[in-house]
Amino acid sequence: MAAPPATILTNLAMVATMDDEGREFSPGAIRFRDGWIEAVGSLRDAFPKGPERARVIDMSGYALLPGLVNTHHHLYQTLTRAVPAVQDVPLFDWLRGLYPLWARLDSESVYTATMTGLAELALSGCTTAFDHQYLFPNDSSIDDQFRAAQQVGIRFHASRGSMSLGESDGGLPPDSVVESEEAILEDCERAAALFHDPEPGAMRRVTIAPCSPFSVTPGLMRESAEMARRLGLRLHTHLAETKDEEEFCRERFGARPVQYAEELGWAGEDVWFAHAVHTDPGEAVRMGRAGTGVAHCPTSNMRLASGIAPVARYQEAGVPVGLGVDGSASNDSGHLLAEVRSALLLGRLATAPGVGSGEMPTARGALRMATRGGARALGREDVGSLEAGKAADLIAVSLDRIEYAGALHDPVAALVMCSPATVDFSWVHGRPVVEHGRLTGVDQEELAARHNRLARRLLQGDD
Repeated sequence: MAAPPATILTNLAMVATMDDEGREFSPGAIRFRDGWIEAVGSLRDAFPKGPERARVIDMSGYALLPGLVNTHHHLYQTLTRAVPAVQDVPLFDWLRGLYPLWARLDSESVYTATMTGLAELALSGCTTAFDHQYLFPNDSSIDDQFRAAQQVGIRFHASRGSMSLGESDGGLPPDSVVESEEAILEDCERAAALFHDPEPGAMRRVTIAPCSPFSVTPGLMRESAEMARRLGLRLHTHLAETKDEEEFCRERFGARPVQYAEELGWAGEDVWFAHAVHTDPGEAVRMGRAGTGVAHCPTSNMRLASGIAPVARYQEAGVPVGLGVDGSASNDSGHLLAEVRSALLLGRLATAPGVGSGEMPTARGALRMATRGGARALGREDVGSLEAGKAADLIAVSLDRIEYAGALHDPVAALVMCSPATVDFSWVHGRPVVEHGRLTGVDQEELAARHNRLARRLLQGDD
């Protein structure tokens, strides 16, 4: 059987590869076939040596980047954005105000919310997303999420998250949204068997992800780690997000959050924590030595006044750091390119003289966090950069926008430092997900209308 034709994007104004050398080509081109990159570089590099069928697309005026990787999200929360009662409160009060609403989730609302959140991410340049759903009330399940991801066309890592420590046992969530540990572990096994694909280029992967120290028992944390390693899955949880959490861990477990997690087996290259705002230098060193990663969520940490994660310290210690949008009700956006900008600006504030230490972060450094850093945090070697042999996950943005006027002397920095844009084109494993600024697999207007109807029903408690 003849090989499928290649696709060649040519005459690109800029190609930023995010490879080990940080190579950039202007003008540039890329060739990919059957989901995989074959060549990237100058115009000459991308064209085959001899005659060959190929679809050649003139991309004059566009900048090309690797698809962005989102390492932490809660897609169901798109249904509860900007809820008035919790707009101006810190994490624990925010959660207490929203748990009763989330208890009303069902299969239809989880499916629609997941599709909405992934659609927003795709339009902002995300091609690989991890979602941390940790409650599955009524008839909802992780199956609803994978069904939605297939519709959007994005590469999707979903967690069979969990909460088992309710209020009556000293936890934060109400008993109505926690599950028995037996049911949790059983469904984790089911989800892994049904959806997890460990192969390179996989579109679906499953992560085991107990929610947090204040909503899960130590026993479930330990058993989850043992199960994940038996099944070859990765581990994820919220950790060290706020001072309230630190106090909870000290009082209940006699340890700071990182020490508590380590004692339960939560350290290693198969583990990454969301937030990790309140850690000390010694903990960062231990995390770096173990290869434990971090999902940095700058906008959410600012929105909930949780603090500033010590990203420079993590990077110096060798901790894998990726970017996370976090919950669509604590951000309240799902724009990953905007998150790159927030990471850059907050990182500069954190390293300002008299405030913190470390080198001032750069636009390219922030972008690397959202590509190579995210891929490493998720344990993927097949995405995150534009190189021959890697998956054809690409995003293209027109530079002929008013937002970039005056910044074309450095198109890569313009994409990060200027007003965050939606992408014009996106390919995931070589398949078009966004074309001319529109999703290829989703009716955006119909989805928004359906989502708003479900959000009203959720908040009003209507049947």
